Amino acid sequence: MTQAEFAPRSLLYVPASNARALEKAHALAADMLIIDLEDAVPADRKAEARGAMRAAVTAGFSGKRIAVRINGTGSPHQAADLAAVSGLALDGLVLPKVDAPTDLDPARALGVPLFAMIETPAAIYAARAIAADPATHGLIAGLNDLAHELRLPDGAGRGAMSHAIQAIVLAARAGGIWCFDGVYNAIDDAPGFVAEAREGRALGFDGKTLIHPSQVEACNSAFAPSEREIAAAEALVAAATGGAQRYEGRMIEDMHVAAAKALLERADRG
Repeated sequence: MTQAEFAPRSLLYVPASNARALEKAHALAADMLIIDLEDAVPADRKAEARGAMRAAVTAGFSGKRIAVRINGTGSPHQAADLAAVSGLALDGLVLPKVDAPTDLDPARALGVPLFAMIETPAAIYAARAIAADPATHGLIAGLNDLAHELRLPDGAGRGAMSHAIQAIVLAARAGGIWCFDGVYNAIDDAPGFVAEAREGRALGFDGKTLIHPSQVEACNSAFAPSEREIAAAEALVAAATGGAQRYEGRMIEDMHVAAAKALLERADRG
């Protein structure tokens, strides 16, 4: 399995209008950089951001997968964004506020893997159809916007969105695609970030979107198998004889062996 076939653990948004952030991104350990033309860029700097994005992608980011987040359906900036990314060698295109598969239509012709952001109640109900669309390579939980749309009070916490969060994971798995957790806003709360990243992995997400470079290393660690998990997987694979069997006081079968092997392959990526 190649590096590109593994889901990225850390997906860092980088404002296209911030030259310093683009330069700094070269040295970061993020698995994927999402060069942002949407929320991180003021309306009066959109054109400037598109030019900076094209220059940065053309120059390249050695060893990193690169995606671009464009403005969403209904935005007056989307057509210019699509023109700006045309012809670029990208690993993904992130589309915000995808409420239905038809919201993917403007980007289909580019032939780039699409990552659909699920950010509204309508998107939650349509997530399975969005994930099943052949153009969709992954779902991204847009929990800030979802919380706003749900009219949740400040400080309500992720528990208030637990059904929606699990629906995103379920839709992605039903569609056989990747899924990524939303951002953690409190950039100075390192313990809180670690807790949420670990929770995201426990919920089944492949990785997490990030808004600050300080979150990258902790995210990679949270979504990587621990030494204890690696040792347990190695022992299980070594003991497996095929079919159902008793192993350390529990029953295991081929499904558990396959999961253990997948964990070890993920650990090998570094």
